[in-house]
Amino acid sequence: MERKSQVVSRVFAFVPSILTIFIAVFVISHGAVRDSGTEVLPVTEQLVYAKSADDVPNCGAMFAPPRGSAKPVAVIWLHGWGQNFYSPTYVKIGRALAQRGYTCITINTRMHDVGFNIGNRGGKLMRGGGYWGVPSQETRDVAGWIDFAAAQGFKNVVLVGHSAGWQTVGRYQAENQDPRVIGIIFASGSFLPGNETTDPEMLAQAKRLVAAGKGNDLLRFPDQHRSFPSFVSPDTFLDIANTPVEFTDFFGVKTSNPAAKRVHCPILAWYGTNGDVGGAKDLEILKSSIQRPGNGFGRVDTVMIPNADHMYLGQEAQVADIVGKWTDGLLAAKTVGPPPRQP
Repeated sequence: MERKSQVVSRVFAFVPSILTIFIAVFVISHGAVRDSGTEVLPVTEQLVYAKSADDVPNCGAMFAPPRGSAKPVAVIWLHGWGQNFYSPTYVKIGRALAQRGYTCITINTRMHDVGFNIGNRGGKLMRGGGYWGVPSQETRDVAGWIDFAAAQGFKNVVLVGHSAGWQTVGRYQAENQDPRVIGIIFASGSFLPGNETTDPEMLAQAKRLVAAGKGNDLLRFPDQHRSFPSFVSPDTFLDIANTPVEFTDFFGVKTSNPAAKRVHCPILAWYGTNGDVGGAKDLEILKSSIQRPGNGFGRVDTVMIPNADHMYLGQEAQVADIVGKWTDGLLAAKTVGPPPRQP
């Protein structure tokens, strides 16, 4: 596929909101020509920023449909562990969704990449990323991005959590029942409970370091837990170790009070068929759990994506089709506001 890109303008703007959301926008008109020679209408791409209630700034990219074709729902795509909003896969999915009429916002949260400095908070250096971020606080970033979407005129959103991001979008909606969220998608997440237990020596070491005010130090996972050198801060380790079972066993395979019971909007869960972190058997376990009598779950859909690996390389258009068609169904079943005005 041959692609042509043209820089149209640089626009910097600050938009106030309840959470002091601000945006710095870098606008690109992205056109394309399909292999068949059929021209694809240009998609507008913007670098955007949102700030959480606890003053953590995050960057993202917004992919807007051609003028006049926007649908009234924004898709917010949250990255997995060690990833970020500009992962090539996420960018391609964002562009493909925009071509299908959906504004897509690929976002960073405080857990993006492996590590970065957020800044001083209360006289203490605050870091983020997979090594230093506090996962339970990531829902604050999601709230900021939903407010950002609202500031762009979107009264409703669909949240997509890729890989480790599944737990954040699920936890956000279970804790908040945000009426602006009309659907959540668990994209290749390990949402079934595992059999691993917390390493007691690492747990004790993490507690000692946090008590000594050294929560930003790094612990190394023992070799038996990782096939490659891997590290984590005591603050991050304890936060993960203390995650309530209702979130780690989201669909109640083992627990009687899973978080999914508090999610009232539809859920879509999927895996790829090409070496993903889960597969058809996992989705069957999920369905068996939610179908048990008296469980009280809402709507949960599942799908396997042919030929897709964990990052959907080469299958981005197929992923966008699944997201778009599923969201089309949500729109058909729900009355939402008109799409935002496009410049």
